[in-house]
Amino acid sequence: MSILNISLVQSNLKWQDKSSNLAHFKQLILNNKSSDVIILPEMFTTGFTMDAQTHAESMNGTTIEWMQELSVKVNAAITGSIIIKESKQFFNRLIWVAPNGSIEYYDKRHLFSYAKEDHYFTAGKKRCIIEYKGWRICPLICYDLRFPVWSRNTAQYDFLIYVANWPEKRSYAWRTLLKARAIENLAYCAGVNRVGYDGNDIAYDGCSSIIQFDGEVLQEKVEEEGIINVELDKSKLTAFRNRFQFLQDKDQFSI
Repeated sequence: MSILNISLVQSNLKWQDKSSNLAHFKQLILNNKSSDVIILPEMFTTGFTMDAQTHAESMNGTTIEWMQELSVKVNAAITGSIIIKESKQFFNRLIWVAPNGSIEYYDKRHLFSYAKEDHYFTAGKKRCIIEYKGWRICPLICYDLRFPVWSRNTAQYDFLIYVANWPEKRSYAWRTLLKARAIENLAYCAGVNRVGYDGNDIAYDGCSSIIQFDGEVLQEKVEEEGIINVELDKSKLTAFRNRFQFLQDKDQFSI
């Protein structure tokens, strides 16, 4: 399908309070207009906590079950990251749940050493390209945004997603790099962040946005909670790529 309707859910997060966060997101989603893809922030059940031992879930846990049930109810794919434990390791894992019950996932590659995330979590080793309704989608997580080689469009994706807990004090970098990733990869780019304060008294101003393949900001929400609903048009992307074939001139390297 040429048109993909997406919803970016920008919300405050109750610190390490899964049940409250799930209830709040459910209310926001059920009150929203129909969509094809619903995107939640990084660690949307807990906030950006390093207490992985206490708050980790399994791939058969409450949150994924919640995502599956809600996905069917609203007939949309739902994605966001949570803490997952597997084989005695902890992952900051983005989960993608489709209405047909299928699950795909991506483990955060670049762990935020400034907050000692690398002390508690295991880094992912590969990207995940999701094929959904005729679109190729590349989901990544927060700090990955700073590393353009990892985001390079070598997989012919159409839509790049970053879910995040990106602090207000570095929001200029967030907004600038989202535009850069869209422009250099000739792809739509969505950044979904949180608002409010976390348990470490760190402030977040959201600035969730959807950016067109030429760098134009289609919509952005600053500071307040709410949902950004945007219609993406693949025919416009294809026409732009056919006119400006910049990706054909990319350097031939990969990691």
